Amino acid sequence: MSKANHTICFIGFGEAGHAIATSLKASGITEADLHAFDLKLDDPTKAEDMRRRMHAAGVTAKPDIKAALVGAALVISVVTADQANAAATAVAPHIGVDTLYFDMNSCAPGTKQASATLIDGAGACYVDVAVMAPITNRGHQTQMLAASPHIDAAKTLFDLLQMNVEIVGDKVGEASTIKMLRSVMIKGIEALTAECFQAACRAGVADAVAKSLDASETNESWLTRASFNMERMTTHGIRRAAEMREVVKTLEDLGISALMTKGTVARQDAFGNLGLDLTQLDDLHDRMAEIEAKSNGG
Repeated sequence: MSKANHTICFIGFGEAGHAIATSLKASGITEADLHAFDLKLDDPTKAEDMRRRMHAAGVTAKPDIKAALVGAALVISVVTADQANAAATAVAPHIGVDTLYFDMNSCAPGTKQASATLIDGAGACYVDVAVMAPITNRGHQTQMLAASPHIDAAKTLFDLLQMNVEIVGDKVGEASTIKMLRSVMIKGIEALTAECFQAACRAGVADAVAKSLDASETNESWLTRASFNMERMTTHGIRRAAEMREVVKTLEDLGISALMTKGTVARQDAFGNLGLDLTQLDDLHDRMAEIEAKSNGG
């Protein structure tokens, strides 16, 4: 079956929808086979701009979800994360039997499982898809993860569309769990960077702080680094929490809200007060098992 025989429907047409549609068009899929509906089409002040945006990306704007779904072999949900379940709720009454539903929204596993109940209950095939890199450069060929009980059917379409997708399981939520927990680090580092360098620039020491951080960089894997950090926190957490309270004062004296640093104080304090000696263990999983057992009253 050729690409041209697949009608693809986008629910939502923000940055992600636009990027995916543009790359699909470049791969040979025509405007007749790309449909989209976005809530902005219901807003008289935004509808015309949205129709122009869709047309420029090679997509046919549809007046409502029901019309957008007609003939669709694949539905790609790319709304904002807080609207993902609402989108599935709106789609479920109109989606065709055996239609694949790729939920590419950055949602908690529980949110995706709730959406899967709706879509699968309608006779369609829900697929948990996690986008793992910025989507604007590569569109539908961006690195992704996927999990679903319908993964064989999904893989056929991934391959047909030449998507860059790693299958991580057959249960909805397995892909999104990886994405969500990775985001703890990626988005957390971004927030810490803002807190650190806003203060560093205000204090006039940004170059020196950056140089010191550069000198501390290692080539260790994240598993090795995480294991090391667990031991350091349980061994020295109380002392480090005291230091970080002084960091809070430093930030506040510079007029910077210490949101992230206050969380660090709490986490260091909690681990330091466990009273664990993890120096005889090296493996991250062994160290975390000890931490979990102690945290649960073991």
